[in-house]
Amino acid sequence: MARLTFVGGIHPYDGKNLSKDKPIKAVFPKGDLVYPLSQHIGAPAKPIVEKGDHVLTGQKIAEAGGFVSAPIYATVSGTVKAIEPHRVVTGDSVMSIIIENDGLYEEVEYPVRKPFEDMSKQEIIECVKEAGIVGMGGAGFPTHVKLSPKEPEKIEYVITNCAECEPYLTSDYRRMIEEPEKLVQGLKISLSLFDNARGILAVEDNKPDCIEILKDLTKDEPRISVKALKTKYPQGAERQLIYAATGRKINSSMLPADAGCIVNNVDTVVAIYHAVVEGKPLMNRIVTVTGDAISDPRNFIVRIGTNYHELIEEAGGFKKDPVKIVSGGPMMGFAIFDLDVPTTKTASALLCLTQDDVSDMEPSACINCGRCVDVCPGRVVPKLLADYAEHYDEEAFLAHDGMECCECGCCSYICPAKRQLTQSIKSMRKMMLAKKKK
Repeated sequence: MARLTFVGGIHPYDGKNLSKDKPIKAVFPKGDLVYPLSQHIGAPAKPIVEKGDHVLTGQKIAEAGGFVSAPIYATVSGTVKAIEPHRVVTGDSVMSIIIENDGLYEEVEYPVRKPFEDMSKQEIIECVKEAGIVGMGGAGFPTHVKLSPKEPEKIEYVITNCAECEPYLTSDYRRMIEEPEKLVQGLKISLSLFDNARGILAVEDNKPDCIEILKDLTKDEPRISVKALKTKYPQGAERQLIYAATGRKINSSMLPADAGCIVNNVDTVVAIYHAVVEGKPLMNRIVTVTGDAISDPRNFIVRIGTNYHELIEEAGGFKKDPVKIVSGGPMMGFAIFDLDVPTTKTASALLCLTQDDVSDMEPSACINCGRCVDVCPGRVVPKLLADYAEHYDEEAFLAHDGMECCECGCCSYICPAKRQLTQSIKSMRKMMLAKKKK
C-alpha cells in the first residue's frame, strides 16, 4: 500500500475508537431551529420569509446575498417565530431566522432531475448553487464558486478529501462506510465539469475498510483512483493533501485551482449528489459528538439549525461534567462557553472533555530544541514567528513567511516549553489579513 504524505506532521492520540464503530443516528429536533444568515464565506444570505410565515421542510428561507454567498433552507416545517440576532458557536451575535418546529416535518416537492450525464455543465453548477452547498470541512466556501474556476480546462485533479486526520472526528469515516455509493457518484458529477481532470479519493491508511470499499466501487471508473495516504496529522489540510496526492505545491497566495486542483470534503461531495440527483438542497450534515465526558459518543445526521443541547441529549448526556467543550477537533477546533447555539453547515463535531490539558500547562522560555521546525508542514520557523507576533513586528513576520502558517497546531502540540505558538501566529495572521482587506 502506498504511503503518500508530506514533510512534517505529528501523531497525536486520535480518540476515534469512541465513535467510529457506531452507525449514524438521525436526530429529530424538538425545539426551535435557528438559521444564522452567515454560514459561509462571503455575503450573508438575505431572508425571503417574514415573521408569522408557515414554512415546509426544504423550503428556501433566505437567498444568496451575492455570487460568493449561499441560500438557506428550512430543515423542519413550522412557523417563522422571529428574524433577529442570535448567538452562534463562535460567540458572535448573528442575524438569524428562528423557526418554531411543528413536529410534522412536512416537505416540499423536490424537482425531478434528469440524469446528470444529460445535464450541461452550467445546469450542474446551477443545481449546486441553488442547493446552498458550501465547504463542509470547516471553511464554508460556496461550492458553486469553487466549481467555477476561470480556466476549467486547466483543472487536472478533482480530489475528495477523505483523510479525516483531525483526532476524535469520525463523521467522514461513517459516511464512507454507510453511503459510499453517494460519495462516488458525487465525485463523478464533480468530475464531469472538467474534461481534462482525473478524480482522486484520498484516504488515510488507518481506514483500510474504506479504501477497500471505494476501490471496489471505482474499479470500472478509469478516471477515478483511490489513493492511500500515510496516517499523519494534518494530512487532510488542503496544501498537504494536494502535495501528498499529486506532488504539487501551493502557498498562501495561491488557490488549489492555480495548481490544477479542486478539493472538496466527503460531506460536501455527498451534498452535491443529493442536489444534482435528488433535487434536494443542503439541509443536514453529520456531526460527531464525542469525548470522555459523553455517555454515548457517536455520529448524528443533524438537521441544520438544531440546538447543541439537543445533540448532547441524543448522545445520552454527560456522564461526567465537561471541563472543556470544543467545536470541532482538538487541534483546529475552538473552545465554546455556551451550548445554546445552532448547528450550521460547517459544524463538524462537538468534543466534550473532562480535562483541559491546555489550561493546565505552564509556558516557559523556549529551549531552542527545534522540534516546532521539524513538525511544521508549512516549513517555517514557528518559534521565530511567535516571537515576532508577540512583539507586533509585522515586517519580520512577513519576511519569515508568517502567512504560510496553516494554523494546524503541530508546533504548540510538540513544544516541550508549552508555548502557545499557534495561537500567537494565528492572531498575527488575522491582524495582517484584516489590514490587507482595508
